[in-house]
Amino acid sequence: MPHVAHPAFLVLGAFATYLVASYGIDPLLAGLMLMPVFFVFGVAVYQFYYATFESRGTDQGLRGIAFFFGIAFIVQVGLILAFGVDQRLVDASYIGSSVEFGEMRVPQRMLVAFGVALALTTTLALYLSRTFTGRAIKAVAQDEGALRLMGANPVRIKRWAFGIATATCAIAGALLIVIGPVEPGLDRIYIGRTFCVVVLAGLGSMSGTLVAGLILGIAESIVLTTAGTAWAPAVAFSILLLVLGVRPAGLFGR
Repeated sequence: MPHVAHPAFLVLGAFATYLVASYGIDPLLAGLMLMPVFFVFGVAVYQFYYATFESRGTDQGLRGIAFFFGIAFIVQVGLILAFGVDQRLVDASYIGSSVEFGEMRVPQRMLVAFGVALALTTTLALYLSRTFTGRAIKAVAQDEGALRLMGANPVRIKRWAFGIATATCAIAGALLIVIGPVEPGLDRIYIGRTFCVVVLAGLGSMSGTLVAGLILGIAESIVLTTAGTAWAPAVAFSILLLVLGVRPAGLFGR
């Protein structure tokens, strides 16, 4: 089931970080503090989705997509009512400074965000490949019947996976607001990017996700500097269509 509300949870994590950081707490620490809260929130959302659609087993695909679009809309409207349409930002010692590499200067906030994202990706990759629950998460999308024979409950595994995915939105939202200001409607530009990275990487490949994210980021930067800002949002959809036409399984898919 495509989780189209995931970018909305990302923006929700950024605004939650903004609230916690307003008490003088570092944004990254705020994101870590919010991860357990978002985990419980994700578990609750999946449980509601399961009870409403998945357990009935009829037309869950189309209705499920409509459900997550509705969740995304509710999150966006809620953020607008709570914070308005103005952009919000945070302050930290690594925001506003840069690191020099010869004649090149790189914003320190970008290096911090890249380092945290790399550490999070590595941790998730190890968890998914070295633990029974992690391997079950990757297997549940392939064969639920075989997973039951291994002594795992597919519903519990999917609920746990949904909680983990939502928990990562807390720290990812912290990175988002560290990189730049955020506003409630920001999730719209990440829907295409999310699908592009997932399809380009191949389902279940964490290393592929990292490579796909770098490819998309570099491609958008090149288009941004050569063709202007108007063409940058089209990069993700162009790559998505190209990959679906040439290699639907993705670069690292099997």
